[in-house]
Amino acid sequence: MDKFTVHEGLVAPLDRANVDTDAIIPKQFLKSIRRTGFGPNLFDEWRYLDHGEPGQDCTNRPLNPDFVLNQPRYQGASILLTRKNFGCGSSREHAPWALQQYGFRAIVAPSFADIFFNNCYKSGLLPIVLTEAQVDQLFNEVKATTGFKLVVDLENQVLRTPDGRIGFEFAIDDFRKYCLLNGLDDIGLTLRHADEIRAFEERHLARQPWLANTI
Repeated sequence: MDKFTVHEGLVAPLDRANVDTDAIIPKQFLKSIRRTGFGPNLFDEWRYLDHGEPGQDCTNRPLNPDFVLNQPRYQGASILLTRKNFGCGSSREHAPWALQQYGFRAIVAPSFADIFFNNCYKSGLLPIVLTEAQVDQLFNEVKATTGFKLVVDLENQVLRTPDGRIGFEFAIDDFRKYCLLNGLDDIGLTLRHADEIRAFEERHLARQPWLANTI
């Protein structure tokens, strides 16, 4: 997992509340046993004018020109601004995978669904909770300013404009912050103890050598 320290990115506004995980990544794309390749199908039913199928090449699919991510001014966006209760619905891990693989590094909203919120951290995706008034202000800024960018400073827990004109502090659990700053998912956290695990296994097999034939 990539480390998250300071990220500056273009902001895309998704002005919808209660966006559920089936809208983020529709159910027909959950059949893959891989953890990659979900980005092209992010918001599939909103991004495209046809019905997508697993394994379909999205390159030549007709785009919905009215959907925000298809508009030229938001191409390359890496920060998603949205409304309350983002990520509600089923608990599919594919939702944060799709967002991260599309190119988003952070999502800003007044609130998130709990399971989605927790799953984001495991993919290196930072969910930032601000007040509704602060989110409203950012929506107004994005609307008024083409190319509106924000800087996410995780170490100092501040979301600000590059010129410092706007700045909001945000809260994050210390352990989650540590994991993001160091690029550690659950596997990475476990592998920090690889030498201890290996030593335990060697001692265990030395005491019970017959287990070597069953492993």
